[in-house]
Amino acid sequence: MRAITLSILVTFALAGILPAQSPMPPVASAQAPAAPDDSGSIQAALKMLQEMKAANEETLRKQAATLQQLDELETAADQLRIFARRG
Repeated sequence: MRAITLSILVTFALAGILPAQSPMPPVASAQAPAAPDDSGSIQAALKMLQEMKAANEETLRKQAATLQQLDELETAADQLRIFARRG
């Protein structure tokens, strides 16, 4: 019974691998022409990335403050549990 189960599992495992090894279709060797350098769009993208970085830093600062508050609440809850057991 174990041999049959093992052979079925191996068959399914191999069936899952086989499609991943199919040959790739031929790719055209011609490369697309390079887009001209547009410094305006680069500057806009850079500004957008800087704004995103600032927003992410603000989010991380808020998360750190929230984590600090949660740590303080956990400490207070632990103290309450200790005092509740004593009294």
